[in-house]
Amino acid sequence: MLEALKRFFETRLFVPMASGDGGEQALRLATAALLTEMARQDERITPEERQTIEASLVGQFGMTSAEAQELMTLAEGAAAAASGYFQFTSLINDRFSMEQKIQMVELLWRVAYADGRLDLYEEHMVRKVADLLYVPHADFIAAKLRVAGDP
Repeated sequence: MLEALKRFFETRLFVPMASGDGGEQALRLATAALLTEMARQDERITPEERQTIEASLVGQFGMTSAEAQELMTLAEGAAAAASGYFQFTSLINDRFSMEQKIQMVELLWRVAYADGRLDLYEEHMVRKVADLLYVPHADFIAAKLRVAGDP
């Protein structure tokens, strides 16, 4: 599993950040893992949720659909092996601006609403991740309203 992650990042996703530290791969995996975990909150991942995650990764990171799908597969394994959200949110906290963190919360809401209904566990997860990202409550609610208002 670790070798597959390394190979994927080295061949497809390695895009060094301006600082040259190459942390972009881990940030992409953290984002994909959180989105995947959101889809798993109601115990099944629907095709609409998968499509929403894929579109989010393509839009957020400018990757191809095939790369996004491969990252989603790796993220499912990383999320399943994780003991919580902190390992993902701590990386996002270190690298994302507040605007990007709010966008992350909005992406989580999009996955939560992708299947046409909001489960209590989904709402709880968005709230927990938003708290771990230090997103103000007003921005948490505004993101929810933006997504809930989209047809």
